[in-house]
Amino acid sequence: MSPPAVEGLLRETAPRVLATLVRRHGRFDTCEDAVQEALLAAAVQWPERGIPDNPYGWLITVASRRLADQLKSEESRRRREVAVALSDQRGDVEVPDQDDTLTLLLLCCHPELTPASQVALTLRAVGGLTTAEIARAFLVPEATMAQRISRAKRLILRAGGRFELPPPGDRRPRFAVVLQVLYLIFNEGYAATSGPKVTRADLTVEAIRITRVVRDLLPDDGEVAGLLGLMLLTDARRPARTAPDGTPVPLAEQDRSQWDSALIDEGIELVTAALTGSPLGPYQLQAAIAAVHAEAARAEDTDWPQIAALYELLEQMSPSPVVRLNRAVAVAMVHGPAAGLDLLATLDQDGRMAEHHRVAAVRAHLLDLAGDHAAAEASFLDAARSSTSIPERLYLEAQAARLKADQLASPELLRRRLGPGRRWPRSMAR
Repeated sequence: MSPPAVEGLLRETAPRVLATLVRRHGRFDTCEDAVQEALLAAAVQWPERGIPDNPYGWLITVASRRLADQLKSEESRRRREVAVALSDQRGDVEVPDQDDTLTLLLLCCHPELTPASQVALTLRAVGGLTTAEIARAFLVPEATMAQRISRAKRLILRAGGRFELPPPGDRRPRFAVVLQVLYLIFNEGYAATSGPKVTRADLTVEAIRITRVVRDLLPDDGEVAGLLGLMLLTDARRPARTAPDGTPVPLAEQDRSQWDSALIDEGIELVTAALTGSPLGPYQLQAAIAAVHAEAARAEDTDWPQIAALYELLEQMSPSPVVRLNRAVAVAMVHGPAAGLDLLATLDQDGRMAEHHRVAAVRAHLLDLAGDHAAAEASFLDAARSSTSIPERLYLEAQAARLKADQLASPELLRRRLGPGRRWPRSMAR
């Protein structure tokens, strides 16, 4: 098997191995170190010697032996006893039938952690990304990310986090955190908030992979299906989202022949099944909106009244400034830009969006549609100054420059500049 194929297999198997060791022995950080050593050994040996018949069992065996070695070196009597018990094992370690990945996800999304720490720990423990890969994804030094992950592990330990599923009554809020973390990971990959690229495929692919795992573990959960459908329908547009020079391409201008039809078909199937067989939830509604966009062969075929109605329902169910922002665009497409601007104005006093460039960007777009090009130009420049994404900033500046050029070339502006009694240049007299 080729090294990339080995890497994919290891990334898929690692969370189950780590979950098994943590369930048996606790000690999240020590178990993770042991698993990382086992993964390194596999990455070196498997391409040369071939994949073992039972990769999962091989990794558990090697990681358990590494854990025994680590425990032997510690002074604690309790840890020495655990090490002796492990070192007495001869041959392969028994491979459990159960899959503890969901329990591991819930532990990584412990409510005592900040969202940033939840994302980092999930990518490290469940996604199988290295600390360096996570650091690159979020544009921070590797040492900073290592400290963040270490702090997260210590906080879980201090908070009494245990490797077990929460009681049935407490599971729904924890599952909601898991889905929110996966949603954040996907969004950061699909629309990178900073850096030189519009998208980060490594994050979107990993978010989809982990969500598929959760879907396998919770096949009857409509919101899990909705989130996976939303990811697939959104990621299907990724090939058309950037121009050859790397600048973003708005949805209305994308070449829809580049959209991934297989992902769209799978996403629509998931959304349809979830909407007809499960209680309605925010992820299902967002997926339904994405499905309406996906079903339009051309931008002008988009069913904007349906999208506006879905956003209104979404805002009633899960109000947020981002939902209001997107709803303003849909309302503008149905009732005109003035209606969208009125709705957008309700966000002006919302402190959560005070420094978010998207408010200014949407306002610029709606002002442009309304014909107020001078105000639109100013809003595009405001948005550009606030954006931390290099390609998006360049795009917003280009839109401002386009409007400025249009204004300079407008007959009315030329007439004012010429003044009364001045003749039009011959080249402009048409």
